[in-house]
Amino acid sequence: MKWVSALSKQPDIDAAVQEASEEIIRKLGNDQADLTVIFVAPQYKDFYDKIPDLLNRYLKPGTLFGCSGGGIIGNGEEAEQQAAFSITCAKLPGVKIQPIYSETKELPDQDTSPSVWREWLNVNIEDQPHFVFLADPFSFRGDEFLAGVDFAYPNSKKVGGLASGAQSMGGNALYLGDKIYSNGLIGIALSGDIEVDTIVAQGCRPIGEPMKITDCQDTLLKSLNGKPTLEVLQDLNETLSDSDKKLLQTSLFLGIEMDPMKDDPKQGDFLIRNLMGVDRESGALAIGALLRTGQLVQFHLRDKKMSAEDLDVMLTRYLSKGHAENASGALLFSCLGRGKYLYGEENHDTNMFHNKLGEIPLGGFFCNGEIGPVGNTTFLHGYTSSFGIFRKSNDS
Repeated sequence: MKWVSALSKQPDIDAAVQEASEEIIRKLGNDQADLTVIFVAPQYKDFYDKIPDLLNRYLKPGTLFGCSGGGIIGNGEEAEQQAAFSITCAKLPGVKIQPIYSETKELPDQDTSPSVWREWLNVNIEDQPHFVFLADPFSFRGDEFLAGVDFAYPNSKKVGGLASGAQSMGGNALYLGDKIYSNGLIGIALSGDIEVDTIVAQGCRPIGEPMKITDCQDTLLKSLNGKPTLEVLQDLNETLSDSDKKLLQTSLFLGIEMDPMKDDPKQGDFLIRNLMGVDRESGALAIGALLRTGQLVQFHLRDKKMSAEDLDVMLTRYLSKGHAENASGALLFSCLGRGKYLYGEENHDTNMFHNKLGEIPLGGFFCNGEIGPVGNTTFLHGYTSSFGIFRKSNDS
């Protein structure tokens, strides 16, 4: 297995494709790949439909897969708010690559059996597939789709992101094989001699202690450990530093523990969700997720320092598992709200990735939403960096 990645910032699309392709050939050793993943900045939007033909002049791409992105990542470099085109290619001996497309307007019924979802997606569970998904944010029923795919393929890894760069429906490009779509979802199912590791850095730090939900209704969080939620929050505020008290006013989130079998959940084990509003009369908070009594939750804060700390924690945890030394390549799906406008510097997440894990070829883009697991469940996130890291399965 071999992965390589290249980035061009040439303002002319022909020159950008040529420059990136030549760099790929130099690194790959020839012009033939099994998988070619491309990400294209909206500065080239008038030429989206030309790109596959341009690419075919220089490369034999194998399965072509990719999308438009408001920021582009290639060769471990982040290019934001500018013309940029990235190619990440892989030679994958012993790996089956199965393309997937769905409009996602009509999904199987949520109460149906897993086999119905498998027939609908047309991917055999016996292949033990892992998935990379790219979707159009204006036409993707994300939560329902991901819940269905988790139901049908519970042991498969799923990672990806929502295309970005367009302001309205029909403005994004999704590339799959020789087709270009402007809506729905595309994906690849990877099976055989390949393992996909995932890292999801949600950019938050926990405050206070984990608490049990003792009363809730749908998305309304009424009480924690038997006390009204607002009262718990007021008590927590008293224990915080002045800087954290300020953040609590603007950057407070709720973390929901996703593995009920864990008695001692740590940073990264919580699914981060927005606070949608406050009912001061009842002392309840409205949360951007369905809740249930007995769940363990913890309040979290987010800013650039915490986002950096969280990524460091998640990369260090992955490094400790020993898989990084066998990794051949990676894709990064990062939120448009991260990057230099959060950190005040370029290449923050990609630099930390390489500093921690070594020079693994890394491509990707800045998304309108990021796909990745927390615990054993796959979610659509915001403000997140979601990594898919690829290695041979016999290295596990």
